[in-house]
Order: sequence, then structure tokens, then C-alpha cells
Amino acid sequence: MIFEQCKWIFESGSINNIKELFPFAGSFAGGMIGGTLTAITIMTALFFFIGIYIYSSLAWYTIAKKLKHKKPWLAWIPIVNITLALQLGGFHWAWIFLLLIPIFGWIALFVIVIIAHWRIFEKRKYPGWFSLSVIIPKVGGILYLIAIGFLAWEKGTKRR
Repeated sequence: MIFEQCKWIFESGSINNIKELFPFAGSFAGGMIGGTLTAITIMTALFFFIGIYIYSSLAWYTIAKKLKHKKPWLAWIPIVNITLALQLGGFHWAWIFLLLIPIFGWIALFVIVIIAHWRIFEKRKYPGWFSLSVIIPKVGGILYLIAIGFLAWEKGTKRR
């Protein structure tokens, strides 16, 4: 019976017939469209963040290799990549445990990581103040990604 009704609807070609037989079809279609748009948005954001993660990990891997770190592959492990930056900046890796202290520990670790990045930039003959790009509202993240790109792949030394 259902197949016969569907056949009749498709043969008639009228959307009004669908609305008459299935009054919930309009809301169902709206839900499908909304769900599809939500899924597309989530997938786009996921691909975007995966791309940023790969870029920054590859950049820090290259920086660690150029600074002759024993284990540059640490750049690919989340959280542990912060310890890599701390080590490259001359700090002990154990400072990462500040993450376990809410708010004040996080702020302290953020400041220590900026100092470590400052030292890393200076080791590679770039101005240390490039590490402050992360604190600039709205564009800081983009500037930081550009700065670590220069730090990793730019050849030669720069003036201070």
C-alpha cells in the first residue's frame, strides 16, 4: 500500500500531494536540513582544527630538530608538546604540572611558556617579542602561527 501511494505521488509530481498525505514532511525536511548543516559545520571545524594541529606540530618538530633536541617527535603529542617548548626554552619539563592547579597554575604556565617561546625565538635569531603575539586579541593566534612558520622554515638569520 505504501509503495503504491509513493508511486502515485511521484507520478503526479505535485508537492501538495506529499503535504496532504504526510503533514509532518515539512518539519521532517526542516530537521534534515538543519541536521545536515550542523554536521557540515562540525566537520568543517574539525578539519580546520586538525589542519592547525598538523601545521603547528610540524612547525615545532622542525624547530626542535633545528635546535638539536633529542626527541623532536614530542611535538606531535598533545600536552607533551608544551613540555617540548619548555625544554627548548631552558625550563624543566615538570612545569607542565601547573596545569593541575586551576586558574593560577594555568596563568603561571602560560607566562612560563611565553618566556620559553621568547628564548626559542632568540636562539633562532628572531626578535623575542614575536612570542607575545598570542596575547593580541582576535589576531594573536594567526600571528603566532605565522611566527612559528618563520621560525621553522625561514632560512638565514634575521636582525633583531
